[in-house]
Amino acid sequence: MKRSYVSETTNFLRDYLKKNPRVKGDQVKARSFWWDKPQDFSRNTTKETEKIPKKPYEYY
Repeated sequence: MKRSYVSETTNFLRDYLKKNPRVKGDQVKARSFWWDKPQDFSRNTTKETEKIPKKPYEYY
């Protein structure tokens, strides 16, 4: 099945990225700054086990 429809939003984004190629590099920098962090999985499991269990059948 051939998909030939392309939305206006997709066309806009493609044209914008063609006209502004530095945006892609800025996206990579921002991702590495905000999201790509080393993870300490042993600390995460400790935090999960320290949580107070919720009571069943909570009514509000």
